Amino acid sequence: MGAASKAEAGNGRNRAALALLAGTLAGCAITAAAFIACAALLTYTGLAERSVPAIVTVVCVLSSAVAGFDAARGARGRGWLWGLAAGLVYSAVLICAGRALAEGFSFDGRTLALIAVCVAGGGVGGVVGINTVSKWKQR
Repeated sequence: MGAASKAEAGNGRNRAALALLAGTLAGCAITAAAFIACAALLTYTGLAERSVPAIVTVVCVLSSAVAGFDAARGARGRGWLWGLAAGLVYSAVLICAGRALAEGFSFDGRTLALIAVCVAGGGVGGVVGINTVSKWKQR
């Protein structure tokens, strides 16, 4: 492998890593906005607290899908893998935030389910994201 090929490979990895970070940040921003809106709805409307787990799951799936989509768009290939990675990083950020903000945080079955949902959502977003890039390149 020549020096130019190594430089291109390094730039591609850096670009993909930055896209992974940007996608994760976008997912976190969507999550924060959605959770603030949910808190406002809980406070000022008759929304029942028992609906919060479902809302959290939907928000996490959509946010991790956005993270995976953005990560895959920055990668040149393997969108599903970059999407899975984005979902995993996003779930790690959520777990760290949960540990920092909640006194009674425990790593249990719900946490594992959240990780699985986030990774799956990121993978789906990655597949969609990489295929969107491919179609734009063809034009």
